[in-house]
Amino acid sequence: MPSELTAAGVDPFDEAVYRAVLSRRSAAPAELVDEFGCSVERIARALDRLREHGLVGRLAGSRRRYAAIEPQAAVANLVRSRAAELDRVQAAAGQLALLFAATHSGSSEEIEIVSGSEALGRWFVRLQQEAQSEVITLDRPPYALTTSNPVEQTGIARGVRYRAVYAPEALEWPGVFDDIRELIRHGEQARVLPGLRIKLAIADRRLALMPLSLDLTDVRAAVIRPSTLLDGLIDYWEMCWRAAVPLEAPAEDPLGEEDRALLALLVSGLKDEAVARQLDWSVRTMRRRISRLYELLGAANRFQAGAIAVRKGWI
Repeated sequence: MPSELTAAGVDPFDEAVYRAVLSRRSAAPAELVDEFGCSVERIARALDRLREHGLVGRLAGSRRRYAAIEPQAAVANLVRSRAAELDRVQAAAGQLALLFAATHSGSSEEIEIVSGSEALGRWFVRLQQEAQSEVITLDRPPYALTTSNPVEQTGIARGVRYRAVYAPEALEWPGVFDDIRELIRHGEQARVLPGLRIKLAIADRRLALMPLSLDLTDVRAAVIRPSTLLDGLIDYWEMCWRAAVPLEAPAEDPLGEEDRALLALLVSGLKDEAVARQLDWSVRTMRRRISRLYELLGAANRFQAGAIAVRKGWI
């Protein structure tokens, strides 16, 4: 099977299906079964993945038919997306190298290691309570006990600015999406970014708290005070914030609250079943709402919907 697009994250089988669609004006999954000698379901899954990559679009109508999007532009967008992901990985490696070097330097003044979930929880509360102007975070599962953060609402009420970048996996964790929407209503600025590998909280750009492992059976965290390591972590957070997609939308956009939530979940990269579960809809209802949203935006897939919504200033 062809593999020229593997480096851009496209499976060789999916690429073969893409080439088959390119050779036709449009195609339904059943029409490709004989060519590939596999089930309709496998072809349909490949077409759905190609759609998420922005390489094909689903045509209007009750039957599932797909058409290829102009390859030069579609592949260029896919390459740019993968390049941005690799840039984030490279930056993360640099920041983690700084952490490794600082941890092994023996400096107890700039870095303090705390152990246990209770100690980590106390430090997270203390960091927020001592913040005077700003708390910035990177957030992802797993979560030890509760996902709510009542300390944040108190901080926002006394004028502390909260900005948070969430991994898409956080939105799938039971109750987290509702918690985030409530925090947004209180004033949190929230964005979502695939590929987050760490948790991080920074107060007033002078104190950071970062778990050293995502293993809940071995809870250890670094308390980081002013240092080049802290500067590097702040820079990494800023890079993540710029690359992330907002979870809230301007009040003047024509979307209702449910449509804004749907759009935010779609562009965050969650699968259809996860989106429906978070919004307490059936998959059928969710897909009907997606079709209406695509029609409103004039989009054929998630990638286009996100790009158009950003251009219109809706996210």
